[in-house]
Amino acid sequence: MLSRPLIVRTCNWVGETVLSMPAINLLSEHGYSLQLVGKRWTESLLAGHSWPIAVRPGSLRDNIAQLCQLRRKALLVDPTFDRRANTLLLTNSFSSALEARVAGLRALGYKRDGRSLLLDRSIALPKAGHAMLRYWTLACRFVGIDAPPPSTINWRIAAVDQQTADSLIALHSLGPRFVLICPFAATQYNKHDKTWPAFAEFARAMLSAGHHLAACPGPGEAAQLRRDFPGVTLLADVGLGVYAGLFKRAALAVCNDTGPAHLAAAVGAPLLSLLGPTDPGLWAPWGPTVSVLRRWPQWPTVGEALERSISLLIARNAT
Repeated sequence: MLSRPLIVRTCNWVGETVLSMPAINLLSEHGYSLQLVGKRWTESLLAGHSWPIAVRPGSLRDNIAQLCQLRRKALLVDPTFDRRANTLLLTNSFSSALEARVAGLRALGYKRDGRSLLLDRSIALPKAGHAMLRYWTLACRFVGIDAPPPSTINWRIAAVDQQTADSLIALHSLGPRFVLICPFAATQYNKHDKTWPAFAEFARAMLSAGHHLAACPGPGEAAQLRRDFPGVTLLADVGLGVYAGLFKRAALAVCNDTGPAHLAAAVGAPLLSLLGPTDPGLWAPWGPTVSVLRRWPQWPTVGEALERSISLLIARNAT
């Protein structure tokens, strides 16, 4: 069977990339030979998957040159590459459509930012529904089917990443019932902070109750973690693939609205998702192990989060 190369521009944020995984899997299952193009951290995040990843150089000129090279390679494998839609844009930016068009690619994507004329095919962005469904719908339209979305993301973790995660757990004597927290959130939602203001108080209460807590700070977050979360085991410089392996072993994950929260749900970790301004109908982590705690315009109380956490830990211990 003739290989059908397909270039896929992946999302620019960790959480969105996780939510787009069912769509990417669908493309692969329908016989496309995928070439992903994304940010540098995409390599670590998707290390458990077999698709080649081209890291975007950064400048407009270099990005276009990279896509031109990928197009030439695809034509060597499939001489009909230029005669069909051959690129899927999971991004919504004008620049991603422009780069694909200048590189001679025929892209499918959503109608956003006035970029329809640059696309080979464009479809209207759904006005409602979860973000995962948006990516799923895009992939379904590309392959020409109408299929229900999966209930789970079923993330794959590279064996070496899981081994590294297990070694960290043993090194820090975390035990099988440790709780992995993600108390930071780098961005805002509708100009509101996404960081639960009582997270440090919650962590102190959990530690006082005898639970082992660990956290994987991102760039620039380690000092704040040491200052505001004494007693929480700091796992520094952990790559995204290893992060997934840690979530896989955790008895519970407690997270703000962040990319790691989506990763926790994707690997099937019991997850308490603490949401403030974020619309859960659009951005809640996807999967059956997710428990959302939200009472906006107020934040959840420490007592509510403790009660829900203990309930989830008891349920996990019973399985």
